Amino acid sequence: MSSFYKQKGKNMAKLSNRLNRLAASATLAMSQKSAEMKAQGIDVINMSVGEPDFNTPDHIKVAAKLAIDENYSRYSPVPGYPELRQAIARKLERENQLHYQPSEILVSNGAKQSVCNTVMALVDPGEEVIIPAPYWVSYPQMVKLAGGTPVIINAGFEQNFKITPEQLEAAITPQTRLLILCSPSNPTGSVYTKDELAGLAEVILKHEDLFVLADEIYEHINYIGKHESIAQFPGMKERSIIVNGVSKAYAMTGWRIGYIAAPEWIVKGCNKLQGQYTSGPCSVSQRAALEAYIASQDCVEEMRLAFERRRDLIVELAKDIPGLEVNTPQGAFYLFPKCSSFYGKSDGEHTIKDSNDLAMYLLEVGHVATVGGDAFGDSDCFRMSYATSDENIREAMRRIKEVLGRLK
Repeated sequence: MSSFYKQKGKNMAKLSNRLNRLAASATLAMSQKSAEMKAQGIDVINMSVGEPDFNTPDHIKVAAKLAIDENYSRYSPVPGYPELRQAIARKLERENQLHYQPSEILVSNGAKQSVCNTVMALVDPGEEVIIPAPYWVSYPQMVKLAGGTPVIINAGFEQNFKITPEQLEAAITPQTRLLILCSPSNPTGSVYTKDELAGLAEVILKHEDLFVLADEIYEHINYIGKHESIAQFPGMKERSIIVNGVSKAYAMTGWRIGYIAAPEWIVKGCNKLQGQYTSGPCSVSQRAALEAYIASQDCVEEMRLAFERRRDLIVELAKDIPGLEVNTPQGAFYLFPKCSSFYGKSDGEHTIKDSNDLAMYLLEVGHVATVGGDAFGDSDCFRMSYATSDENIREAMRRIKEVLGRLK
């Protein structure tokens, strides 16, 4: 082979520096490894994935089938169908007492794209984005993709994984552009109260050109009453980008419909961006989402009650495991127990150095898939999803208690 082709082959194998800066998703990697073990005939209980185990409600599926019959098979408008954006505006008015016009709403291919759209639209290279830790694994990676700098505020187990106004103020610099706030939280299940949000809003409003991306995708999986949005406070609607969607509340993860509600100039910017790299979301999925928002919300409450029952079950069982420190999540469907007491311990064959080791030990020895806390910015904890059956929760916690009991 000539030197020309050798050199050409070398160049062809080079990925962009932009991509090389990104880390792979730890949650997806753990889920994939558990699937591979299952394919080998190993009985693995997967508690790594953040996905409701319920089926999409029947009335929503009927609406999707009708959309196919009615030939919703062509390109949809980039910001989403007008009737869906109007339904989202009515939802925000009805449930959150927030007033948005359809022109202030952009529908995307899942809330994940909504978050990334916002970061890419607002953050320039060198600007800073404040991210409370523990955080969802993709937030820092999206900031890096935009050329921004993630600034992490640690909010550990002792403060129920929530930052204080004083911590926020101390992290702000002239380069700070955005705060990403997730409530109810993935991975911790913590929920900010109205008073706590008011304290953060007071800090934000002191700083011109500082915005907050409020990830509210777990809004309806809330065990302490009414959901509170940071956009409700005077002056904050103009500083807030609300991200939400249908995936968690309606068990529609695979339908890929999310949205932002934000000042119109931000929506226009995200619309411009989305128009260049995905265009509008799936037409059939949008019709299904429309039905989700305009029909009875009884299904949402039924699933919330099931998640609450499972929350109570897994907390009870986890507190019975010596060495784990457990808080009581107030929303979402995750438990994020503190496990650092096991670091340095061994069963004679495996030694646990950190949360990733612990998660791998639980998978390979206990056959329970979880995710180490390092991926979420907290090395003292690990994440379990209880979006699974009561039977699976009981068996998983039995296995975890057994294998952790071997560590001395």
